[in-house]
Amino acid sequence: MQRKVLFFMFLFLQVKLFAQSDSLVLRDLTLDNTAPAGMTELIIPSGTSLLAGFMYRANGSQKHPTMLLLHGLPGNERNLDIAQFVRSKGWNVLYFDYRGSWGSQGTFSFKNCVDDVINAVEFCKKYQDSLKIDTSRIALFGHSMGAWVCIKALEQLPTVKKGFALSTWNIGTYYNSISPKTGRNLFMLNANLEDLYNSVDQNKVKYNLINDNFESFRGKQIFMIDEHKFNSKLAETIKKSNPSSFEYLVWQTDHSFTNKRVALMKRLVEFLNR
Repeated sequence: MQRKVLFFMFLFLQVKLFAQSDSLVLRDLTLDNTAPAGMTELIIPSGTSLLAGFMYRANGSQKHPTMLLLHGLPGNERNLDIAQFVRSKGWNVLYFDYRGSWGSQGTFSFKNCVDDVINAVEFCKKYQDSLKIDTSRIALFGHSMGAWVCIKALEQLPTVKKGFALSTWNIGTYYNSISPKTGRNLFMLNANLEDLYNSVDQNKVKYNLINDNFESFRGKQIFMIDEHKFNSKLAETIKKSNPSSFEYLVWQTDHSFTNKRVALMKRLVEFLNR
């Protein structure tokens, strides 16, 4: 009897340890012969411009939940390892470059970035049958500036119920990195850096998320992770808006979450599948 008790205690501890570990079990997909997972290049209309994008299609002929992957400024970190993993869990992942960035047509601006997301969601609705998108389960994932865009767009998208904001760059508070005086190399953006800087400098309240009205977040699910505590007050403000679920974590890592990729992927997929 005692040996049985010890065995089950050992088993329980092993299961608990595995559940808490930052590890993943990865397996190759068995492709559906009629509708295999793959990649589709896309051209997405936004305003009078066209955005360059693509979709990692999930496996199977049914409609799939779909995550929009929103990159930062200028978009060197694309988080496509996360996109591949999310796709392996049955989600489509749509990636695109904002207007005026990385070859997409138009002029880059922060407002245009938000509008681009709204237009991309409309694109998903329009082509839901051919792209096999379950429009009732669209989620936004944004990193850095993309997290700011994620939160702003989520306020204007009543049918999108999930937003994951990774290391949010709250532009109205920390915008000096786009100053033309810093000499930052942003040649891949079709934008006048002085105009971009001045648009924020002259209206810091508008670009500071903490001043937003998050009443539209009621009934939505929000997850924020940072590598610093600068956004603690923003997290408190969003939480007070009473979303259906909210979680905020601060991890010891860098801006690209270099040493936390596995933990990040696990948290994201758990959040998406709630």
